[in-house]
Amino acid sequence: MFGQVSHELEVIGVPVSVAWELYGTPRFSKLIQEGLKDVIHRLELVEGDGGVGTIIKLDLVPGVIPGITWYKEFTKIDNEKRVKETEDVEGGYLDLGFTLYRVRFEVIEKENDSCIIKSTVEYDIKEEAAANASIITIQPLAKIAELAKDQLINNKA
Repeated sequence: MFGQVSHELEVIGVPVSVAWELYGTPRFSKLIQEGLKDVIHRLELVEGDGGVGTIIKLDLVPGVIPGITWYKEFTKIDNEKRVKETEDVEGGYLDLGFTLYRVRFEVIEKENDSCIIKSTVEYDIKEEAAANASIITIQPLAKIAELAKDQLINNKA
């Protein structure tokens, strides 16, 4: 069973190139770790330099989803289209019956030096685990987009 959820946030007064300087670099992982301390206990670089093929390990705060640790790989970073994708490669959602859990971040150009941050989760889950699809939420990615927007606007001033 395939599914998808997404969120869009307009960032007024911040050019797409400036927003991508945050989203398209390892600074973005730091923003996630600092901004989601209530969810992510630890985010560590396992392999790579932040480019395609980089693997990060995420440990959730105890009690969020007990014992959840997973590894994500950066599978796409397109600086021209301003798209970054990660896929779970071990643990986490894969342990819950998902066969795919992909996160896509896109920074889309708008007029007047503004942009849109679009966050998408795509997933595929085995039929026998279909009830677990209810745990998929876009809220953490929406929170990350808000944090990014605040940082981009505050650093501009």
